[in-house]
Amino acid sequence: MDETDFWQLIDDTREGAQGDPVEHADLLVERLVERTPDEVIDFARLFEARLLRAWRWELWGAADLLLGGAGDDAFDYFCCWLVGQGREVFEGALADPDELADLVPDFDEEDDGDAEELGDAAAQAYEQLTGLPLPELGIRTKSGEPGGETIDFDNARIMEERFPRLWERYGS
Repeated sequence: MDETDFWQLIDDTREGAQGDPVEHADLLVERLVERTPDEVIDFARLFEARLLRAWRWELWGAADLLLGGAGDDAFDYFCCWLVGQGREVFEGALADPDELADLVPDFDEEDDGDAEELGDAAAQAYEQLTGLPLPELGIRTKSGEPGGETIDFDNARIMEERFPRLWERYGS
């Protein structure tokens, strides 16, 4: 599976789920079990690589505003959700997290921003296919502090300066 196939699979299953992250994960598992175990591993590597790219303070600050606060787990699930939004939203958010104000204008903190199940889809599919747990992917995992410059999420002035559009909609 290459990157184009990865994003197509994300897009197709998101559209089929009509925005419901749990249904999105279920559809993704269904589609992945139609693939070979090696393709599922490829998908898992591509997914994890995107999560590593998203492990940045700037994106965490945006998630904190969108969600009304985001601890470690909430940020992990937000990153899974962000990958699930497709390549355009994902890459746009990485380039400038404040762009999320325009990329997801109808964001609802009750329904959006949490896709924990999406992060487990490849492992579930692999286990269904093989009866075994997903093997180690051989890529670096998140450890320690996120990349980029630390942001004090509790400092309203800093958050407003760094994320003016998101602050206007979601700031306190």
